Amino acid sequence: MATTREVLARRELHQGLLEPWEHERLAAVKVPGRRDDVLASRLLLRLCVARHTGLPLSACAPAQRCPGCGRAGHGRPYLRGHPGVGLSLSHADGLVAAAVGPGAIGIDVEPAARRPGPLRVLRRLLPEADLREAAALPDPGPALLRLWVRREALLKADHPGPRLLEWADPERSAVAAVACAGPVTVLAPGAAAPAGRPGDPHGAAL
Repeated sequence: MATTREVLARRELHQGLLEPWEHERLAAVKVPGRRDDVLASRLLLRLCVARHTGLPLSACAPAQRCPGCGRAGHGRPYLRGHPGVGLSLSHADGLVAAAVGPGAIGIDVEPAARRPGPLRVLRRLLPEADLREAAALPDPGPALLRLWVRREALLKADHPGPRLLEWADPERSAVAAVACAGPVTVLAPGAAAPAGRPGDPHGAAL
């Protein structure tokens, strides 16, 4: 996990690494800040793939194909020629995150100040018992956000029994979660990386 600015400041991570379809997708984003977030998340994913596989950045381009319509350019990202490697990325308001690991994987990041809702929407997506527990707190906002981030990570992993790790990054005012079928590499700037046990998702300095 990092800020968009931190990723775009790295010289080895540049727009020239993107595939033609990614350039088209990026050009369709009209809000400059959001465009930077999309770019940074895709560059961070390449860096994560390179650290995980040992491949050069130029060989770490993700592919995407929708299982529903069969068209390329959207759907869960994957790495060509590496069917056992799972990829995931996330971006939100100047924050980006990426994760790579064996098997199913999903990652989500959100600004710590964000408050998901309303409750009528959350009830369709989150367990009722968890919602009641969060609602009983003096300030339910942070707990609801953590529930939302976990849910997003699990949905991206699309796996019946992934492991789940969540963490907060006070320096960047962010919360994140990663769901995975096996050990993963989560890129995070220095000490902001989540602490894990052997076999858990682990951080690598950005």
